[in-house]
Amino acid sequence: MTNSSTNDIAERATSYTADMVQFLRDMIAIPSESGDEERVVRRAAEEMERVGFDEVKIDGFGNVLGRVGSGKTVIALDAHLDTVGIGDRSTFRFDPYAGIVENGIIFGRGASDQEGGMAAAVHGARIAKELGLLDGVSLWVTGTVMEEDCDGLCWQYILREGVLRPDVVISTEATNLAVYRGHRGRMEVEVRTQGRSAHGSAPERGINAIYKMAPIIEDISRHNDELVATADSFLGKGSVTISAIRSTSPSLCAVADSCTIHLDRRLTKGETERSALDAIAALPSVARAGATLSVLDYSRPTWRGLVYPTRKYYPTWLLDENHAALRAALDAGRCALGQTPEVGKWVFSTNGIATAGMFGIPTLGFGPGNEVHAHTPEDQCPIDHLTISARFYAAFSAAFTAQSR
Repeated sequence: MTNSSTNDIAERATSYTADMVQFLRDMIAIPSESGDEERVVRRAAEEMERVGFDEVKIDGFGNVLGRVGSGKTVIALDAHLDTVGIGDRSTFRFDPYAGIVENGIIFGRGASDQEGGMAAAVHGARIAKELGLLDGVSLWVTGTVMEEDCDGLCWQYILREGVLRPDVVISTEATNLAVYRGHRGRMEVEVRTQGRSAHGSAPERGINAIYKMAPIIEDISRHNDELVATADSFLGKGSVTISAIRSTSPSLCAVADSCTIHLDRRLTKGETERSALDAIAALPSVARAGATLSVLDYSRPTWRGLVYPTRKYYPTWLLDENHAALRAALDAGRCALGQTPEVGKWVFSTNGIATAGMFGIPTLGFGPGNEVHAHTPEDQCPIDHLTISARFYAAFSAAFTAQSR
């Protein structure tokens, strides 16, 4: 990237910052929890059309896809448009749907996770087109849905149904302006113990499933600590925590006849669905209780009414540190930041579990905002992060084609 091109990108990104701010505020103002994204999808499509994208479409899943350029190399900038809810509204200092701006920061649900990425990606692609930086490249911006509910399902649809097949994917999830090259996978597991009901006045006549579960809970806690033995030097250790517990009984005056716990299991490099399940099944308390294990399924309709079932197993992924896409990202980062960006990883999970983990497409991340604010009442995105991220997205296509020669 020449100094002239870098300067031109910077000037355009600065001149379009007000547009990015307004676009992000508009998206924040639209409640868009998983399954209810139609209005924010249509607002994103409107923005793509307004700034001169060559093609804009909404697929059968409900994702919006916009293209600039028409070359053989296909690059996708991915941003999910759904958000989590707000929980207790009183915990927010500002109206979570007002997109309040204070001291150069935009506050509101989705600002960091992750509609800020969409605002910067659309205008970064706009800049790349206007400055002629797409030689041999088709650059797509994908506004995907249902990620918060089932990360990667949107891309399972895109790739399995032949909507799009990129050569490389840039996730615009929040990275605090670092380049991220992977994250741990995850899976959702239920452990169930069976009991036998009896009248609560004579509990000795029954078998209490909650009591059978109690030592399993203790073993799960110890198992989490033991996972340090298989930690990866870059991604860290796997983890497991109990996120829910429930039981059944004929009444509140009866012995519980079943008990189920829900496990959030995070998977580091080298861990798989099978290895994680086997390790839990081998816990002494699980064997003694005759407990059963199951990986959950997901089958909720999108805003278009499509049900696209999947298992709740989301593979670990990690881009090789010598990959051409990473070298290109570092080049684009230097253009955007004026220095080499840090290289890191997400703590949470992204759509990369599908693009990279399931389908092997080189994937990495660069995005505005900091993931520590995701899902919190302090959800926010600094305005200068939008400007810098747009510079990165505008520069990446040319950097990638140069590194791939």
